Amino acid sequence: MIHDDAMKRAKELTKILEQANYDYYVLDNPTLSDAEFDRYMNELILIEKEWPDLKTKNSPTQRVGGQVASEFKKIPHKRLMISLANAYNEDDLRDFDRKCREALGKDQIEYVGEMKIDGLGMSLVYDHGELQYCVTRGDGVMGEDVTQNVVTIRSIPLHVKEKRPFEVRGEVYMPKASLDRLNAIRKEKGEPLLANARNAAAGSIRQLDSSIAASRGLEGFWYYLVNARELGFGIHSEALDFLDGLGFKTNKERRVLHGVEEVIKYVEEYTAIRDSLPYDIDGLVFKVNDMGDYDVLGYTAKSPKWAIAYKFPPKEVTTKLLDIVLTVGRTGRITPNAVLEPVRVQGSLVQRATLNNEDFIKDKGLMIGDVVSLRKAADVIPEVVRPIKEKRDGSEKPFVMSELCPMCGKPLTKVQGLHYCLNGDCASRKIEGLIHYGSRDAMDIDGMGDKAVEEFFNEGFITDIPSLYRIGDHSDEIKALDGWSDKSINGLIDAIDATRSRSLEKLLFGLGIKEVGSKTAKVLAGIYKNLDAFFELSEEDLLKVQDIGPATAKSIYEYFHNEANKAMIEELRKIGVNFAYLGTDTRDVNSYFYGKTIVLTGALEKYTRDELTEILEGIGAKCAGSVSKKTDIVIAGPGAGSKLTKAQELGIQIMDEEEALSHLTKIGQ
Repeated sequence: MIHDDAMKRAKELTKILEQANYDYYVLDNPTLSDAEFDRYMNELILIEKEWPDLKTKNSPTQRVGGQVASEFKKIPHKRLMISLANAYNEDDLRDFDRKCREALGKDQIEYVGEMKIDGLGMSLVYDHGELQYCVTRGDGVMGEDVTQNVVTIRSIPLHVKEKRPFEVRGEVYMPKASLDRLNAIRKEKGEPLLANARNAAAGSIRQLDSSIAASRGLEGFWYYLVNARELGFGIHSEALDFLDGLGFKTNKERRVLHGVEEVIKYVEEYTAIRDSLPYDIDGLVFKVNDMGDYDVLGYTAKSPKWAIAYKFPPKEVTTKLLDIVLTVGRTGRITPNAVLEPVRVQGSLVQRATLNNEDFIKDKGLMIGDVVSLRKAADVIPEVVRPIKEKRDGSEKPFVMSELCPMCGKPLTKVQGLHYCLNGDCASRKIEGLIHYGSRDAMDIDGMGDKAVEEFFNEGFITDIPSLYRIGDHSDEIKALDGWSDKSINGLIDAIDATRSRSLEKLLFGLGIKEVGSKTAKVLAGIYKNLDAFFELSEEDLLKVQDIGPATAKSIYEYFHNEANKAMIEELRKIGVNFAYLGTDTRDVNSYFYGKTIVLTGALEKYTRDELTEILEGIGAKCAGSVSKKTDIVIAGPGAGSKLTKAQELGIQIMDEEEALSHLTKIGQ
């Protein structure tokens, strides 16, 4: 076969295979037998092998996987990938509708109701009729390039007839049938089962070997054409129809709804049948259909005002409280944990749940042996709701808090209702400290999970933070453990080595200093610039830093004047761990709030006070805890009390949360 003939045949085969994928995976109407499909695919593989220049990144042959990446590169989103505000009941939906109607001056609004797929947010970017790349949501500003894995999803078109650039967003998910099939295979191999479809989908997309993603049976629904208006569409439902025409798989359960009463009926309908769908949904989404209204409705700093996500109420199940065991955290805090008879809650198999502290157990009236009601708080965290007292049979036993640490046996100390192990040599404290050092908000060591840390510690491979950087000395011993290979060990060594160049705030947080969270670490790093500065600071110096109180100042001072900590930090210096602040100044001198002292009071709707404080301080404002003559603005929510009264007496500018957020959305404009 000469080159021109090969090129022509490759194009024919590509067209045949893409049409077959569309018929099977989008229309659910197969037009080729498996044997025919394989024959065409194998022919294309042979042509590309003989003529490598004919193999393109969007060839159907790339859907089978096989590429192995060393890491996922970061890609900035062309437009922010922001999250939606939540509604939890009918009143919330009616309030959303009321605000939209009032802002638009309409008696009734047309919405589009859609499934809220429980998967992994994804964005696909096209140009010149070809898929360019696929990027995860990430933090909404920056995502990860996972193209090599996403193209293994056969329902996603690699080529489209639209030649103009466009971006489409949606959700990659694992169908229930795929999860069942995958777990059956894992069970046969004696591997741990995957807890739920969402985690399974996210884990599959983040595999560095694309052949693994290809084997997982993932799917995708696409629900938003980002630049629809630039392409001439003014109605959201029409933009979705356009995506249908381009070959995208959109969710056919969507519906145009006329007014809030139809929205409520849609909720009732899908609340009843959600479990019968072939995929998991954790709610419903409602968007104003007329995209011309989006500019009028606008955005908060966090979400659009023209869409809302309705979250299904958490499901409660019952199970048995078999025992209450204690765990030791990195600061020595003792936490009681419920050991439960395994039960599935919203797709996850739950066997444990935190019980917070001794008073929590007493307030709930829990006894070991109780049948208890269990749910997932915020659809994520298992929570014991209450005991089912009418099911008690007299065999239940009251919980008695231990006076000794469950790990080291040393006496516990009770401080403000919480129990602590103050033994610095306690093995549990050391293990938790190492886990914390490698966590995402700290030094972010990929591949070093809780189980690995505990196993390495118990085997004696690691004993403290500096020993992590010598983990390579134990490569042969680690390889003898289950689940470890040369590849995974080398990946872990590389991930640990990468932490040598992290910025100071990551290290400061990773050290696990009591009272120093990630936010405080960032503030301190931005002020003092180098870890060495902390050895010279007094408690009085630290108290001058805004929002650093006596307890935090004392804890920081004692940490850096502890001889063991000094020796450990000196080891990190010799290892080559960076001590300098590498961050950038995010303050915006053009911001309405720059340089102003602000006090937050009352209940906030879109943000917690801590979240809004972090945003305001990030753009150069100063947030204070009390109102004085130096206060410039008070942001007051419902329930504001004495601080609001004092602000009124002093004639200080007062605004509600919505007005504050309207100023925030103008940043950079």
